[in-house]
Amino acid sequence: MLNATFAAPDLTTFCRLDELGLEAVGQRLEPDRAVIACRIVERDPWCRKCGAEGVPRDTVTRRLAHEPFGHRPTTLLVRVRRYRCEHCGRTWRQDTSKAAPARAKISRGGLTWALTGIVIDHLTVSRAAAGLGVSWHTANNAIIAEGKRRLIDDPHRFDGVTTIGVDEHVWRHTRFGDKYVTVIID
Repeated sequence: MLNATFAAPDLTTFCRLDELGLEAVGQRLEPDRAVIACRIVERDPWCRKCGAEGVPRDTVTRRLAHEPFGHRPTTLLVRVRRYRCEHCGRTWRQDTSKAAPARAKISRGGLTWALTGIVIDHLTVSRAAAGLGVSWHTANNAIIAEGKRRLIDDPHRFDGVTTIGVDEHVWRHTRFGDKYVTVIID
């Protein structure tokens, strides 16, 4: 007998797409990846130039690498609606900034997964890139930018820190000359 506390399976909630403003509408499992078809939940029909309501024109798709599920990379295939203003003639797309930054290849959920894996689980960039199904350079650039945005650019990152310790060390007589390292601990 099933437990009454179970709910119907929901791919949107399971993959945390609701946090990105997306809703899963389909899935396809390929041998090397999982592809989840998504649509943006929030409508965006108002012209940013004149404020008139636009008419749906067509849709385009945006591919985003997402956090892996089932030990395979997951790709989000986001269906983005395009609108055209009948009043001023301007065209625009639905806002996808909640799901990923502009021109990004990795979703915000994928960036969080990769950054957590590198900082907490000591994952390498190569393994994070393989988990996301993107190239090393794509993963590295995105992870560095996200780490800078979350960790370095945070004005409150030193709140609660009372002392900072600095230790320097040098290795002499290595094959490639002297090697130096500086360790900073709060």
